[in-house]
Amino acid sequence: MFSKAHRKQRGVAEHQDLLNFVNDLSANVFLIILRVEKMLRNASAQILKQFVRHRTTDASLILERSINRVQLLGRVGQDPVMRQVEGRNPVTIFSMATNEMWRSGEGEPTSTRDVSQKTTWHRISVFKPGLRDVAYQYVKKGSRILVEGKLDYGEYMDKNNVRRQATTIISDNIVFLSENLRDQ
Repeated sequence: MFSKAHRKQRGVAEHQDLLNFVNDLSANVFLIILRVEKMLRNASAQILKQFVRHRTTDASLILERSINRVQLLGRVGQDPVMRQVEGRNPVTIFSMATNEMWRSGEGEPTSTRDVSQKTTWHRISVFKPGLRDVAYQYVKKGSRILVEGKLDYGEYMDKNNVRRQATTIISDNIVFLSENLRDQ
């Protein structure tokens, strides 16, 4: 069939192919090892940063992220008013009610349970220029809306010079529900 020289040449070629394969495989394994090492270094650096972040009092090193996000679905309690304090941007303000309902007497037959309801009132402030104007123009008492924003706690002095606490939702998005549009 094949001559001895041909078989030897073919064997050398197969041997060379095998060496090339092993070299490629070694190079790929080496690259994988480098990537894993880099990942471990990054993970170690992250752990060190976390350790430093929690052990330091230096405000410049505290890089933690946090979330202050609120979503309210309810009805508007009063028509919006627009206010402007000297030196500040105008703000549209309105109140909004959310309701929580529950049945008392868990474990009892449905007919004997009473439905209870709690209404919570929220103060909504809209500073965002385009949204502020839309809220002032289109939000009406009784409208059902979804408000998204963040919680803000502050203080103010009342008419009697008494310091009061105030909780406000600073809105960055308002969604008008379709039932509001039917009325217009």
